[in-house]
Amino acid sequence: MASRGSFSFVKSRRLRNRAEYERVRREGATRYGKLLMLNVAPMENSGPSRAGFVTSRRIGGAVVRNRVRRRLREIVRRHQHELRQGVWFVIIARHEAATASYDALEDEWLRLARRASILL
Repeated sequence: MASRGSFSFVKSRRLRNRAEYERVRREGATRYGKLLMLNVAPMENSGPSRAGFVTSRRIGGAVVRNRVRRRLREIVRRHQHELRQGVWFVIIARHEAATASYDALEDEWLRLARRASILL
C-alpha cells in the first residue's frame, strides 16, 4: 500500500509569497484558456515543482473563490506525480471558472499544462 503522505500536497510544494508569484510572472511564459491562465517558469535546482493559485474578487464572493481554489489545488495534487521537476507555475482562475464543473477545470488545466510542456 502506498504511503498516505505520497499523495498529499504539502505547503512546501506551493508558492507562498508575493515575490515568488512576481518571479513566475516576470520570468515565465503564459498560456491562456477559457477558464484558466497558466504562468510557467523553469527554476534551476529548485527541486520538485511548486504551484500557486490566484482567484481574484472578479470571480465572485469568498465562497466561490475558495471553492475554485480548492478544486484547483485538488487537480494539481492528483497530477503532481506527472509534473516535471524544477518548474514553478501559477494558475489564475478567470471569471468563467466560477461556474465551471470540476471536470471542465481539470480538462482545461491538463490541456494548458501539456501546451506548456510541464507534464511528463
